[in-house]
Amino acid sequence: MRARRLTWLCCAVALAACTKPASSLVPEAGTPPPVRLDFRPPVDRAITERVQSTRTMERGGTRQSEEVEMTTVTRFTPAENGWQLVQTVSQARMTRGGTPVETVVDEVLSRFALRVRLAADGAFVKVLNADEGLKALRQVAAGPQAGALEAFFAPESVESRTRREWEAKYGGLLQRNLTVGQHTWAVEAFSTAEGEVRYVLQRTVTGTELTDQGNALVLGLRCLDALPDDAPPELREVLEEAGSPELTEGVTCEGEQVVARGYFVPMRRNLTVRAKVGDATWTLATQTKLEMLEEARR
Repeated sequence: MRARRLTWLCCAVALAACTKPASSLVPEAGTPPPVRLDFRPPVDRAITERVQSTRTMERGGTRQSEEVEMTTVTRFTPAENGWQLVQTVSQARMTRGGTPVETVVDEVLSRFALRVRLAADGAFVKVLNADEGLKALRQVAAGPQAGALEAFFAPESVESRTRREWEAKYGGLLQRNLTVGQHTWAVEAFSTAEGEVRYVLQRTVTGTELTDQGNALVLGLRCLDALPDDAPPELREVLEEAGSPELTEGVTCEGEQVVARGYFVPMRRNLTVRAKVGDATWTLATQTKLEMLEEARR
């Protein structure tokens, strides 16, 4: 629910001086009530999302781009006083400059169902099968082709990448009252040929909106490339817990995230990050959108 300034407010006040009070016309002033995002995922109902990611590099007047499209299917199941998330990739393709690229990554992802343990409140615990990505890779590729991807599918890489992605989307948001204008933070990164771009993702509560899955929390997204002098303790703690990494100077981003609140259902998320690394400018644009929530079984 977004606060709006009513343009006729002055007229209403003037009218009240010579008529009965117009309190029914003028909303009460004050801060909008808190919004709570509880972790209540739909049990054993497939959440199908479409993910599109474009990575672009510009250097010396040349431009190269790589696009990835995937369809993911996610299920949440109660497990050991918490939850188990299982995510599969039902479809994936990669293009460079619009030309399809043959890669074994699609086949590896189709063989590798990611299983994640979450606490009852939605906090990330661990990846349960981080070693299976590397096993799937070795089943479909060998030699130099496999070697180039082994680091990406190594168990420690799968664990850290999955944890970071979950924290970037939901860390500090679940099971708490949030007010419009409130900030939460997460440390994020993406890799380039010149090195890793690191930044603090700042999420700001902008209000709510009505979706086909009910009322949803809306967050504005932007980047911080350094901690401000008056950084609150919570922000400093987030950076320290991430190992106090050196942030990339000049990185910028903008985006929006929408999560349904009745059942915990990610509705959409878009984020565009830009950074200059060496003599190259990198842009990573990612869009995720809910395609379908499976009907509850009767």
